[in-house]
Amino acid sequence: MSAAVQHCMNWPRMFKPRTLTRERAHNLGGGRRIHPLSGPTSIDQVGLIALRTTFAMRSIPPLMTSSLKSPTPAPPRNGDLPGKPAFSGPIRQFLSYCKVECGFAPATLKAYAADLSELWMFLEDRQLNSWADLTLDLIAAHLRQLDARGLALASIARHVATFRVFARFLESNGLTPANPAELLTQPATWHSLPGVLSLNQIKTLLTGPRPEDALYRRDLALLELLYAGGLRASEIADLTCDRMHADLAVARVLGKGNKERIVPIGKPALAAVARYLADLRPQLVREGKSTDRLFLSRTGAPITRIIVWQVVAKHARRTGLRDVHPHTLRHSFATHLLAGGADLRVVQELLGHSNIQTTQIYTHIDRSRLKEVMRKCHPRP
Repeated sequence: MSAAVQHCMNWPRMFKPRTLTRERAHNLGGGRRIHPLSGPTSIDQVGLIALRTTFAMRSIPPLMTSSLKSPTPAPPRNGDLPGKPAFSGPIRQFLSYCKVECGFAPATLKAYAADLSELWMFLEDRQLNSWADLTLDLIAAHLRQLDARGLALASIARHVATFRVFARFLESNGLTPANPAELLTQPATWHSLPGVLSLNQIKTLLTGPRPEDALYRRDLALLELLYAGGLRASEIADLTCDRMHADLAVARVLGKGNKERIVPIGKPALAAVARYLADLRPQLVREGKSTDRLFLSRTGAPITRIIVWQVVAKHARRTGLRDVHPHTLRHSFATHLLAGGADLRVVQELLGHSNIQTTQIYTHIDRSRLKEVMRKCHPRP
């Protein structure tokens, strides 16, 4: 077990969470926070507990379940939410709330469903009957089990985030006597630098599609557009023909949270898309399968983000490149812009990042821009 995970896992055995009331926590002075993967901590060492919650946790009102239709994310067991209604019902209500009220993306809903289904099965294995039986010790035991299975710390951190939001939901709807995850905090994770391709490697990747390939025009347009616009796999899969404006050289991209952004598209990508639209897409459209999606599969159905990954991986292998995926092209797009002198705020807007700290990671990848600034501006370069 890693030191960071050991730091996160051991503390809940040292005290009974229910003996520490909210008033007691706010009256304690000094000391350090409780951390979900921290070392042994006693009540006297807790100190002032300043609850850090996500937006969803701060603003979850009582759920109006009668007017909501449950989404259909696929949890990892039997493809549905079978078992005791005391467990499955609140999960469905929570997912409905996240979909209708919060507008979370389908991928987020699927992740929530998978994480909560695992916790649910963990509780059922211990012969528990409802979410009212959930305690902080049980959550910590489940996190230890996830670590024993070899999950990365980032994956465990995602489970922690899911449990914190869901526990707040349970409490606000009277499904638990108290918030069992109130003292649970998000474990710190390492931020690794994303992998990028050089300009020459980008050119090599674009030679992957061959004219003799049946889907040559589509694959080339897909790769060109991924790099030219820095698009996510899900964004390019969902891109429709009416959102491509060749006359303005831009694409209207629908990103996370259904937020739209305008992305300029370069001439090589526009030319590749135009050739695909003229030569191949009309042949892919099937009778009875009419769709406005830009990129289609050989069966005429819209491509999915999985197919986008498969196309990129296929041509990366063909050209001898390793560890290349759609997000690698997005990383390369941002890094090359910054290396060329683009303003960080402009790159943030192009990528659709709501927080500039997410964009700042790219400033650590390429040092050529920093060296150029030092050479020009420092009195003794």
